[in-house]
Amino acid sequence: MSSRSVRALLSVLAGAGMVLASPAAVPANASSAPAAAAKAAVVDGCYTWNGTLSEGASGEAVRQLQIRVAGYPGAGSQLAIDGQFGPATKAAVQRFQSAYGLSADGVAGPQTFEKIYALQDDDCTPANFTYDELNNCNSDWSGGKVSAATARANALVTMWKLQAMRHAMGDKPITVNGGFRSVSCNSAVGGAANSRHMYGHAADLGAGSQGFCALALAARNHGFTEILGPGYPGHDDHTHVAGGDGRFWSAPSCGM
Repeated sequence: MSSRSVRALLSVLAGAGMVLASPAAVPANASSAPAAAAKAAVVDGCYTWNGTLSEGASGEAVRQLQIRVAGYPGAGSQLAIDGQFGPATKAAVQRFQSAYGLSADGVAGPQTFEKIYALQDDDCTPANFTYDELNNCNSDWSGGKVSAATARANALVTMWKLQAMRHAMGDKPITVNGGFRSVSCNSAVGGAANSRHMYGHAADLGAGSQGFCALALAARNHGFTEILGPGYPGHDDHTHVAGGDGRFWSAPSCGM
């Protein structure tokens, strides 16, 4: 992935915040900083965290972490992306750490961030999903029930949930047939008037090697509040997953 090809070890001042960074942005004399006042950190093409984040922290660095652990909220739950590192975020970090064989202490430090860096590309999408997959409607994410920026941001969270689900299912590819729809795109395909596709929250999944039911059942553990699959009207040929308010799961043919 491109982000992995541009990472390098640099000497930067210790801190607790998050900075946008790229190798080209580092001052030429950065390596001259006194060793006692600096530490090694990995610079990532998307976001770089310095220091550690733990319960009680807040701010944009926490919000960006929450996006990447959104797929680890626990069965039937959804993690709030609010920039507040509370007990739910700590538990999500612990599940993420356990999933990747890290020490599950709930503190996001160098090992946790290095794993995130390895999983994401320079546009902040997870390694196995792209914005193009989540938008077959238009190129600018406009025309939905929320602003284009919000729809795109919601789709990013959806992708990280799918990445967690993919890993839990043995890292087998998950086929995404569609995601965001403008109001007009939703109408053209006969979507529900209140479809979460128009908010950027939703994705429709193909059977792949897992099968529709396995996908629907697995989605319960990865932050999806709406899951519709075989046996629900109009969903025998795909599994629909979405975030957002409320919870509605129905895939009668799958026992759900």
